[in-house]
Amino acid sequence: MDTLQQQNALSLLSGDEAVALAALDAGVKLGTGYPGTPSTEILETFEKLGGKAQWAPNEKVALEVGAGVSFAGARAIVTMKHVGLNVAADVLFTAALTRLDGALIVVSADDPGMASSQNEQDNRRYALAAGVPMLEPSDSQEAYEFTLRAIEISEQWQVPVLLRMTTRVCHSKTIVRRGTLPIAPPHIAHFEHDFPSRVMIPAYAKPAHRRLRKTLAALASWNDEAGPNQLVEGSSSLGIITSGISYQHVREAAPEASVLKLGMTYPLPIERMKAFAASVDLCFVIEEGDPYLVEAARTAGIVVEGKPEMYRFGELTTARVRRILEGDTSPEPKPVAGKPPALCPGCPHRSVYTLLHEMNCIVAGDIGCYSLGVLPPFEAMDTLVCMGASIGVGLGLRHSLPIEEARRVVSVIGDSTFVHSGITGLVEMVYNPPATGHVLLILDNGTTAMTGMQEHPGTGRTLAHAKTNKVIFEDLARTLGVPNVYVIDPTKSAAEFEALIEKCLATSELSVVIARRDCLLAARAIREYDKNERRNEQAN
Repeated sequence: MDTLQQQNALSLLSGDEAVALAALDAGVKLGTGYPGTPSTEILETFEKLGGKAQWAPNEKVALEVGAGVSFAGARAIVTMKHVGLNVAADVLFTAALTRLDGALIVVSADDPGMASSQNEQDNRRYALAAGVPMLEPSDSQEAYEFTLRAIEISEQWQVPVLLRMTTRVCHSKTIVRRGTLPIAPPHIAHFEHDFPSRVMIPAYAKPAHRRLRKTLAALASWNDEAGPNQLVEGSSSLGIITSGISYQHVREAAPEASVLKLGMTYPLPIERMKAFAASVDLCFVIEEGDPYLVEAARTAGIVVEGKPEMYRFGELTTARVRRILEGDTSPEPKPVAGKPPALCPGCPHRSVYTLLHEMNCIVAGDIGCYSLGVLPPFEAMDTLVCMGASIGVGLGLRHSLPIEEARRVVSVIGDSTFVHSGITGLVEMVYNPPATGHVLLILDNGTTAMTGMQEHPGTGRTLAHAKTNKVIFEDLARTLGVPNVYVIDPTKSAAEFEALIEKCLATSELSVVIARRDCLLAARAIREYDKNERRNEQAN
């Protein structure tokens, strides 16, 4: 990362690294978020470069912290994957109505094709629904420059800005030149009382909503005149409106076409789009995911061709773009079968799922590497919806099933996911216990394993692996009133672990079982962190 520190130096960077570098150059006060592929590396890189970064328990808390930074007049960047914005949406919709003194940049890293996600929602819809401007970079250089532009826009118009990335932009590496855009220095942090602009009771929120709509109208005019959009002149017979990574595919698939690349995709530069479409004989819109641009263009009376429904799913490629332009709706070649994912050899989760399968439990599962328990040879996970849903879904099953089946229901959740959104489920479990009781199994492997071994509040270490306060799961469960709380290493004695689960399933009381064993991939690093902590304590 040393080369990133050189002003105007050329570096080969991923989109995530480029965003982090821009945040550093812009004097961002705090980067916060929750780890989730493909966004994770932004904050990790920002911290390595010398910025202040921290993991929040979940995306909602991260965006609330970011809003507070902005209210203080400082700059904040909040990172998450696309489904994380669902969790943070409550904050985003109302923060859009408030007056921000410092920049608030929300990075949504979408995952077309579901490379590592439970859905492929198109978060461009959030910009429209919440009323926040949105920028979409198409490569690492634009990821760097659009982050700087987003900061300028946020502070000029005093609104949050959504920086929408996708997997291919986040993880692909392209050349980045630092210092290509000037950026004003950040304000000195200072708080000013402004009740009507920040206290969103109805009396203040109603005029705030009107102000927001006026701001968006002004932003639309600015985007038409001076927004980060690019016209590539070419043939007048074919024109293509596109944005983000799709631009790269378009340039390869149709190098002769005229192209209008949209950098700011909400509010859209409608007049510029109209003029472009009128200048060509045939105008296509090429975009991944939902027909967001197509619908907006047609609503504005712009005649455009969109993609057939079959291309709505998965990532676009140059070959797929060629097929769209040719009107080819024949079946696509099947992708080459890859090796299915699997739990690591020796993973402590293997012992858990082996037992749950043998006991024929009904398992309400959750998001994490332990989601792989649904696959052979275990086939021991029956439901998976979203982060934290295992507890609520398990309780619903317990409330509804006949007694014999209800007693077989177990909720399984990982340690990071439990902190993210499982604690409220545990509160629900205590508040509305099923007649048969319930069993919650927390798989505590000491890290956020699925996204690359990040820390969380249950590890007692910060993003930079420094010692901090630690959430003790068993203490929390007992404090909430769970009568039966157990901590066990599921790998030491299969018989002891089986006896404990059988005991919990047999009772009509609530039980929390914490299956604690460090992830094998993280164990060595965890030991090193512990040694460093002891050295620091001895030195002090």
